[in-house]
Amino acid sequence: MIAHGKEIKVFCGNSNPALAEEICSQLYTRLGEATVSQFADGECSISVGEAVRGKDVFIVQSTCNPVNDHLMELLVMTDAMRRASAGCAAPPPDASPR
Repeated sequence: MIAHGKEIKVFCGNSNPALAEEICSQLYTRLGEATVSQFADGECSISVGEAVRGKDVFIVQSTCNPVNDHLMELLVMTDAMRRASAGCAAPPPDASPR
C-alpha cells in the first residue's frame, strides 16, 4: 500500500545491489539513482541523483558484515531522503542480522 504518493522509488546501498535489482524487477520499476561513497576520512557520503519529493521511498540495505559501514549507509541514506522531502522514507522493517 502506497502511503503518500502514487509513485514509489527503490534505492539501495552497497550491501546487496543484486537483491535490490530483483525487488525492482518484481515491482516493475527501476532502481533509483543514488551514489554511495566515502570521504577521505572514511565517513559515508550519499548523493541522490533524482527527485524524490513527495514520493514513497524504500531503501534496500542489509546489515551484514561490515555491520557498522552498512548500518551507517542506511541511516545516512534515510536522512538524505528525508532532507530531499520524500513523502515517506522507509528502511527495512527489521535491519538487524539474525
